[in-house]
Amino acid sequence: MAFKVNGGEHGEWSVLQVAGELDLVTSPVLRQRVHEAVAEGRHHLVLDLSEVFFCDSSGVGVLIAARRLIRSCQGSLRLILPARGAVDGSHVNRVLGALGVRRLFDVYPDLAAAVDEEPLSA
Repeated sequence: MAFKVNGGEHGEWSVLQVAGELDLVTSPVLRQRVHEAVAEGRHHLVLDLSEVFFCDSSGVGVLIAARRLIRSCQGSLRLILPARGAVDGSHVNRVLGALGVRRLFDVYPDLAAAVDEEPLSA
């Protein structure tokens, strides 16, 4: 499966749907898309990672950097990490949990839940 990042809007939220492997080679693509969204003034972002079947430390680094960037803009970042996703369960969910950084993120099981509440304004 090729790495893909598709963007869209859902109310106040910008949504980036990510699919494939989030690793050293592909993570700069996601980093760039997050930076583009912020540069366009979109500070409420949902990253749908339900179709990511592999994530290494560079992918985790991009997620943490995205959180830091969005927070610096008084925005909101939400992750979609279903308990079961991609092929055999949400790999990203397991990796973030194993590294002890999952608690840093607002995590939702699907898009409907992630965009249900309006973002808090600063």
